[in-house]
Amino acid sequence: MEPEPEPKKQQSPRRQTPGRSPPRTFRERLFHALPDYAGPYSVGMMEIEVPVRKPRTFSHIKRNHMHALRMDTVLCAIYYPCDAPSHSTEKGRKPSKATWLPRPRALTSKGYAQFFSIPHLPITAYIAATTMFTKLPAFRNAKLADHCPDATPRASLSTPSQDTLTESRHGRSRFPVIFFSHGLGGSRTCYSAVCGELASNGFVVIAMEHRDGSGARSYVNIPQGHNIAYDQNAGNSKPMRHYEVDYIFPRGNDYDTSPNNAQGVDIELRHAQIEMRMAEIEEAYYVLELLNNGQGELVYKNNLRKKGNAGSSSKGLEDINWSDWEGGIFLQNVTAMGHSFGGAATAQIIREKERFSYIGQGILLDAWGQAIPEVESVAHQPLNKPLLAVNSEAFMHWPENFKRLSDFIGEAKDAGALCWMLTIKGSTHLSQTDFAILYPHWMSFFMKTMVNPRRAVYLTVNSCLEFLNRVLPAKVAVRNCWIDEGILNTGVVTADELPRKYRPNEKWVASRLRIPSELRLRITHWLGRSRLRRTPPKTAVATDINGKPLTALVHFAPGSEVWMHIEPSRNNSNATPN
Repeated sequence: MEPEPEPKKQQSPRRQTPGRSPPRTFRERLFHALPDYAGPYSVGMMEIEVPVRKPRTFSHIKRNHMHALRMDTVLCAIYYPCDAPSHSTEKGRKPSKATWLPRPRALTSKGYAQFFSIPHLPITAYIAATTMFTKLPAFRNAKLADHCPDATPRASLSTPSQDTLTESRHGRSRFPVIFFSHGLGGSRTCYSAVCGELASNGFVVIAMEHRDGSGARSYVNIPQGHNIAYDQNAGNSKPMRHYEVDYIFPRGNDYDTSPNNAQGVDIELRHAQIEMRMAEIEEAYYVLELLNNGQGELVYKNNLRKKGNAGSSSKGLEDINWSDWEGGIFLQNVTAMGHSFGGAATAQIIREKERFSYIGQGILLDAWGQAIPEVESVAHQPLNKPLLAVNSEAFMHWPENFKRLSDFIGEAKDAGALCWMLTIKGSTHLSQTDFAILYPHWMSFFMKTMVNPRRAVYLTVNSCLEFLNRVLPAKVAVRNCWIDEGILNTGVVTADELPRKYRPNEKWVASRLRIPSELRLRITHWLGRSRLRRTPPKTAVATDINGKPLTALVHFAPGSEVWMHIEPSRNNSNATPN
């Protein structure tokens, strides 16, 4: 087995001074807001939709007599380290920020209502009253950073540490890449907390918006003069400029995601969606190649997310200096990453190593193991790439899913790859999404989430940073820009050592946790939170970037917030829960 490299230690236990964030508007202060990113870089964000090189359909599945899975364009949001001061003062204009809810916001809300199978008016009204005006704490179309942050402790007056450098490009930083694949009902923005945190630590994160019928709603702009996968104008007197893609329910098996579904997963639909997702990622990688090769103007010319088109901001890709992107990203050892169904797609990408030769490692966030395609013995491609799986406690108590995922991780580990699999205590399936941060009370009362939602994101991101810092080449890995909490050094627990206290009954398995004596626990938590506001805590409590305690329904002291199931240094076959 390949020996595990020594973990890299921090110079100081204190978090680095965070990068600058855009100022919040008065309206944002009144409504739900996303927290600023904790990494030393400011974060930029741009949205790109371009025609694909080969429009095509996937499978013969149809809805309303049309192919349900067709690829005409590829859409993604790019989160990246940026130079905030130069952008915010340029031309005397205020910095622009993208809205968290994709445009057109009212119609997107309607798509979510359809996804949840409830009337759209209550959903639209509630979103309008809460998150319709929420914006991402990132600078839209900002300048790609050409510097490295000071990695020294906040109190130090020494010069910036060269240990933070990624591969140099004429003395400037060259940033590693992560592709992020969302889960069912997701979009390019609903994982902005995780994607933005990674970007603030020196990664270019490509958040895909898949048009495979797995999102709540997405708009596809029809490129003029290009062939498309399906004749949208057939039978129409007026040419269509765009079409919408809503969530596709499996026929006769609407809830194939449920552990209690006797019919199981709709293999035909889900595998076709994974195939389309992989094709979309290939197209997005081609876009990155254009940017990195100095052909950003071509991307700008073909961009369909511009004023007048569906789902677009009037900002489009204006004010971007494309020369900043030339040679600015490292296109080898790319990381594939995904949540839930996106985790299943990520697993298949890791499996197809010849097709995705530029993918070096994978990160699975609460992956839907049941949707990972079975491997045919004839076409078997052995796994040998590093993997990290970060699970929620709710999914940990789903035995079939846990076994499927642990078998997948174990296969790569047996081949000598560096692999970890862990669970965040007190978390549920949406704890790694923005929904947990924007709607923490709903998550607590309905999903029985017990971990602080912001802390769950920090644990997720810090685990990913520890993993990437160990498996990426030395010339690429970003070091000393964050607090190494030693999460991956957590000792492995056996199946007998895993608690069953919060395990739900069969009806709620995978979707929520069970909280014994819930009323008493909530009253105790409320009283304890009130005391924290008045007096400093006597025991270790996790804090946000401003030092504010991240209180949780159940207190997990820093350093004891995860269960480790698989890690490189030992045989972990007895770590599977019953």
